[in-house]
Amino acid sequence: MRINKPLYYLLIVLLVAYGCSNTKYLPEGEMLYVGGEVTVKDSLIKKKERKAMEKELEALLRPKTNSAFLGLRFKLYIYNLAGEPKKEKGFKHWLRTKVGEPPVLFSQVDLDYNADILQNYAENKGYFKTRTTADSTSNNRRAKALYTVTTGKQYLINKVTFPDSTGTQLDSVIGRMSRRSLLKKGQPYDLDVIKSERERIDARLKNKGYFYFNPDYLIIQVDSTIGKYEVNLKVKVKDDTPEVAKNVYTINNIFIYPNYSLTSKDSVVYPASAIQEYKDFKIIDTANTFRPIIYDRTMFFHKGDIYSRRDHNLSLNRLVNLGPFKFVKNDFHPSDSVKNALDAYYYFTPLTRKSIRIETLGKTNSANYNGSEVNVNWINRNTFRAAELLTLTVFGGLEIQASGQNKGYNVYRVGTEASLVWPRFISPIRIQDSSAYVPRTKALLSYEYQNRQKLYSLNSSRAQFGYLWKDNIRTEHQLFVADINYVSSTNVTPEYQMQADTVPSLQRVIDKQLIFGPTYSYTFTNTMQKRKKHTFYYKGSLDLAGTLAGLVTGANVKKGDTINLFSVPFSQFVKMEHDFRHYLKLSDNSQLASRIIAGVGMPYGNSGILPYIRQFFIGGTNSIRAFRARSIGPGTYRNDELDANAFLPDQSGDLKLEINTEYRAKLFSVVHGAVFVDAGNIWLWNKDPDRPGAQFSSKFLNELAVGTGAGLRFDLSFLVLRLDLAFPLRKPWLPEGERWVLGDIDFGSGAWRKENLVFNIAIGYPF
Repeated sequence: MRINKPLYYLLIVLLVAYGCSNTKYLPEGEMLYVGGEVTVKDSLIKKKERKAMEKELEALLRPKTNSAFLGLRFKLYIYNLAGEPKKEKGFKHWLRTKVGEPPVLFSQVDLDYNADILQNYAENKGYFKTRTTADSTSNNRRAKALYTVTTGKQYLINKVTFPDSTGTQLDSVIGRMSRRSLLKKGQPYDLDVIKSERERIDARLKNKGYFYFNPDYLIIQVDSTIGKYEVNLKVKVKDDTPEVAKNVYTINNIFIYPNYSLTSKDSVVYPASAIQEYKDFKIIDTANTFRPIIYDRTMFFHKGDIYSRRDHNLSLNRLVNLGPFKFVKNDFHPSDSVKNALDAYYYFTPLTRKSIRIETLGKTNSANYNGSEVNVNWINRNTFRAAELLTLTVFGGLEIQASGQNKGYNVYRVGTEASLVWPRFISPIRIQDSSAYVPRTKALLSYEYQNRQKLYSLNSSRAQFGYLWKDNIRTEHQLFVADINYVSSTNVTPEYQMQADTVPSLQRVIDKQLIFGPTYSYTFTNTMQKRKKHTFYYKGSLDLAGTLAGLVTGANVKKGDTINLFSVPFSQFVKMEHDFRHYLKLSDNSQLASRIIAGVGMPYGNSGILPYIRQFFIGGTNSIRAFRARSIGPGTYRNDELDANAFLPDQSGDLKLEINTEYRAKLFSVVHGAVFVDAGNIWLWNKDPDRPGAQFSSKFLNELAVGTGAGLRFDLSFLVLRLDLAFPLRKPWLPEGERWVLGDIDFGSGAWRKENLVFNIAIGYPF
């Protein structure tokens, strides 16, 4: 792209003027602080390590400079542009205080303080002979702080000594912890590692019954006089450590108060006759609210056990995750009757047992359908007095297309659902679970009636029974051993039937469908770890439909041996889907999010194609945003013979590949921006003569649809409102060699915009 010289000079002048405008508003005699620069001088450190250390040291400098993008301080410019507001409200006040940012002045910088911080940091990393100096430089009312850190050679660990078995019992226990010590011979001295080692030892001691111990009772002595830039470390218990911290404690009585009130100080005072003893627990529940079985399956402590911080935390986590409690807390007190023993007290504040919730939702999608939905939920959190969760739901909604090819083909849906969740495994085989999360058994029954106006109606019934459990905070499993889905159609209009008579894929939408078999999904995520640079999300699912029934009956649709159950051919297929996401943290306010979805469904035996409700779809607000929902594929197929006044059918397939990447950055306040690229398609497993080009082949990469766009996200804490504007870069249905349409992009053409620009409104991020 060429830029003529007058325009180039104009840009330079504007940038210079912009820079000057940020300093002319400064108070008299003040300079704008534009940052600190640290130079590490040491010939023994490799250049790469030296640069990394300089970056770490610069992050310690205070204050931080005004935020900038490509060297331009937009927030400071807006602050100056807004001027001093006359009142503490209105647009001018909002612009200056919320969007703008006051200047960071050089007079706010304490050079000596920062130099001391750098000196301490270097010494804590083992550079004991560090020298630090500070200076500054200025130009055009801008000042920069300059720091020089001369480190010298870094001290390494020569030997680590732990207490031996000849000392106290506590010394002997600590001595046996040396094998997994964080302090290793030959590693650099690092004060942070020493602190972590004290915390590691304390955590191990807490799991061995040392309830009153804490890291401050440990000291790690450092001897740096041995020469050769090495240190000897000695781990020992402080001489003034109290005796209670040296004793191992066991659990004596366990008191449980299931109806503890946060507002009543006398809520834990009950007569002895009110105490119910169940196994190792003393339960004070005069209202008989809960069956004692829930404590036996949730608590990890039993009378006589050695106190363990792990069991302590596991018990609390499981109680919190049990469901019926609003607040959970516990205390430990020395036992009056047993020496070196603790009495445990657990206080639970229950949620309201029964409640009703009404939800009203607004919905929109890139197929130009807009609508709303109302859900009424009745909840019983303690159905059979063992924390079972019963949810009864009634819902109804509609989606209307005000303009576009499907105008008038509105969608109405009503339905009901009942689910019951037990906070344990309901199984003939006893399954022992020792994680911090309560395993659950779930049973569900649902029915939905969906009417597609002027086309058809569908009745869908579903029954599920299965298990949900978590190994830890990052992983989750769902296994439904029984998952039955039955779909039938009614009110098929002549308009739709006429189309379905010529397009078999449309006929399959209204055919009766019977699907049964186990389903399983596994989810892993560490996205909750906000400080990590790389975080991941993965969900894999497996659907095995009709497998045993197909083996028993010998069904084979290719030979004409189709088997019916209740006058309906049952579906037989294997379906897998993998959703992998990667989040790269670029800064505190920006990230690169990427996703790849790969799915395949293989029909066999009693089925020649996946049932419509189990097929893959692509395109839309959370998929390839440059194309209408469910409008892409399969493969290179496109029905160009559709009547402009007829409905636009959804496209579905047996295989799916989707790739997305999105750059996200905070612009100001609650407003975030994004630019994105999406690609993907769906295909059929078997050849369909009515849809040429739909079958999956080795040319699948040449059949991907590609789109791009930009958008805004309004992060309002309780929800994220997303606005995306996208357009296609590649259309797979065009002839080979003509599928890339970059040369056709013309934002000035109304016809191009009408055909290609897709505006998406959605709630939440696409991935």
